[in-house]
Amino acid sequence: MNPLKAFVGTLRKTEKHMGDNIRQSIYGIKINSLQGKPINLSDFKNKKILFVNVASKCGFTPQYKQLQQLHEIYKENLVIIGVPCNQFGKQEPGNSDDIQEFCEINYGVSFLITEKIDVKGNGQHPLYQWLTKKSINGKQNSSVKWNFQKYLVDENGAFLDYFYSITKPTSSRITTHLKK
Repeated sequence: MNPLKAFVGTLRKTEKHMGDNIRQSIYGIKINSLQGKPINLSDFKNKKILFVNVASKCGFTPQYKQLQQLHEIYKENLVIIGVPCNQFGKQEPGNSDDIQEFCEINYGVSFLITEKIDVKGNGQHPLYQWLTKKSINGKQNSSVKWNFQKYLVDENGAFLDYFYSITKPTSSRITTHLKK
């Protein structure tokens, strides 16, 4: 075999291996439920996960209804995880009990809700570091612009895409990924 071809082949294998090591697994990230119990993201392997930073007093809050619809329609292959955040207009001021009560009473939410976290800035939770940094998720950089921004992860824990707040949860931009 030509020594140059052998070297290039080895180099390509090394680059691929290094690229695989850059991407960190989402399944190792620790986050708690709204009730303070640990959520094991690896329990959701083989399902897509839709992460949505949520708030109770936002103009996009009615999207809870469509998120619940997605949860009911695609529950066999999709996990929706609402992530309360008070960083945008202080639109999620409540404590865990307030948030839980609001979601259940107003929208019948039965999908998973996490503890309230920071999705941007110096206190950014590791989950949102993974979702927004290409150096960690291996695919794409983004920044969280407002409440109800959505991030979709595939069945193997790989970053798929993100959608701004104006994209409704039942939009074909999202459901196209769910029908695959």
